[in-house]
Amino acid sequence: MKKIQNNSTSLKDQWNYLTKELSQQFSDGDLLNLDSIIYLIGVQELGQGKRVFKKDEKVNLMHIAICKLLEPYGYYEFDFFDKDGWPHYRLITDLPNLKPGEQTVLMKEAIIHYFEGLNFFK
Repeated sequence: MKKIQNNSTSLKDQWNYLTKELSQQFSDGDLLNLDSIIYLIGVQELGQGKRVFKKDEKVNLMHIAICKLLEPYGYYEFDFFDKDGWPHYRLITDLPNLKPGEQTVLMKEAIIHYFEGLNFFK
């Protein structure tokens, strides 16, 4: 598994800061969980603005986010936008078999890296 280098601030500190800031912006201060943040990233990556999504679209948004988040690790690669503007990714290499706690750490690290790329922590 390819490791993404973070700044000197710990993953835990960055995660706490990120969840606090996003929760204030998007949930009136109710603390967002990992899945909620993945969903927000999917909405951002779709780029169609705020609208109501159907249940299957919400699942697809989370898939888009996971692909985008794991792209720098070499697991996925952007492929194309469909006629409705939804991004599609292709699997480059199989994801490793991780324990649930390890999956959570990987996703949190990938989310931190994603937001670093947006200069969120500056």
